[in-house]
Amino acid sequence: MGYRIDTNCIHAGYEPKNGEPRVLPIVQSTTYKYDTAQAMGDLFDLKADGFFYTRIGNPTLDAVEKKIAALEGGVGALLTSSGMAASLLAVWNICHSGDHIVCSEAIYGGTFNLFNKTLREMGVDCTFVSPDSSEEELNAAFQDNTRCFFAETLSNPSLIVADLEKLAKVAHSHGVPLIVDNTFPTPINCRPFEFGADIVVHSTTKYMDGHAVQLGGVIVDSGNFNWDNGKFPDLTEPDESYHGVVYAKDFGKAAYITKARVHMMRDIGAQAAPMNAFLLNLGLETLALRMERHCSNALAVAKFLEQNEKVEWVNYPDLESSKYHALAKKYMPNGTSGVISFGVKGGREGAVRFMEGLKLASIVTHVADLRTCVLHPASTTHRQLTDEQLDAAGISPNMIRLSVGIENPKDILEDIETALKGV
Repeated sequence: MGYRIDTNCIHAGYEPKNGEPRVLPIVQSTTYKYDTAQAMGDLFDLKADGFFYTRIGNPTLDAVEKKIAALEGGVGALLTSSGMAASLLAVWNICHSGDHIVCSEAIYGGTFNLFNKTLREMGVDCTFVSPDSSEEELNAAFQDNTRCFFAETLSNPSLIVADLEKLAKVAHSHGVPLIVDNTFPTPINCRPFEFGADIVVHSTTKYMDGHAVQLGGVIVDSGNFNWDNGKFPDLTEPDESYHGVVYAKDFGKAAYITKARVHMMRDIGAQAAPMNAFLLNLGLETLALRMERHCSNALAVAKFLEQNEKVEWVNYPDLESSKYHALAKKYMPNGTSGVISFGVKGGREGAVRFMEGLKLASIVTHVADLRTCVLHPASTTHRQLTDEQLDAAGISPNMIRLSVGIENPKDILEDIETALKGV
């Protein structure tokens, strides 16, 4: 019988043998010694398992990848140097110049740039859609050359809850996978594979780390998508750079994540560092505890904001007043995250006055760690968007993104109350 998810946060991925370190060691080495040229050659030909160069795999990274795969319920995972790298490799692993993707318009500003500018420059077109669209509207966005549907479980910063079952149904009806960014809920609060998603990505920089000490990302493969439908020849036809290996045939359910590692990571090299993986693992060990506190603190703050006369609106899916409350309860019954978006009266100027009146909470670019922090998305993370794009992403000029930490909730509330008096 397998362990429950909060136990897996601590124990999955690494099991020390007799006399070995109890805590996952940092293997700070780029290379690994073998006794024969044949043994090394078999590794390069993917005929044997093992480590030969840290860009492809490393014992510390391997243990953390196995832990995250266990948390999400996937067949395998690949750590990357950042969340942006994870999103890029997740899509580029199955897309070519001339292909097309469909993407939710309610996504992190950096991901929007990646798809709207960089991928377009690489020859991959993108159609943005509202995640609230009907099935008919979503279907209309797909083309013959569409290769995936990308969405965020809980969007940053607009906190739109994706109807995962609907999105998966639409994606699968067109023979393509649903790729979901599950950064904000984490697998503690939502496991997208259970609702039909095929690939999950995270910025591990956020809640998974939880302490703002490492940049990182991860791709997790459910192993459930059938790649043998004629749309993904890279997975079903021989890869001559590995002497004709056929990923879907030779690696079965792990075809996608194996290709991501031995092809995309081999050639792009956006690998995580062993030290960063070690730090990430320390964060994962307390993830379940921290998410519980983040959510309880955030709900208390959201209820306070909802009653404050200086606040124009509050968006937090766990509030009964939220239009996404029913979806949140369906997909994230134990809580969504510690992130709240709200608007203060006085527009952009009011938002600035509020932020500058905070003492405990910090104004930082970061979000989703154990310290309470705030950001003004319209002038920072999403400042490159037009007014129309900001509106489509659910971002208003007076929006504050408040990431509620795990401090004493009374101290957080007192800090917010004092700052609001200055608006």
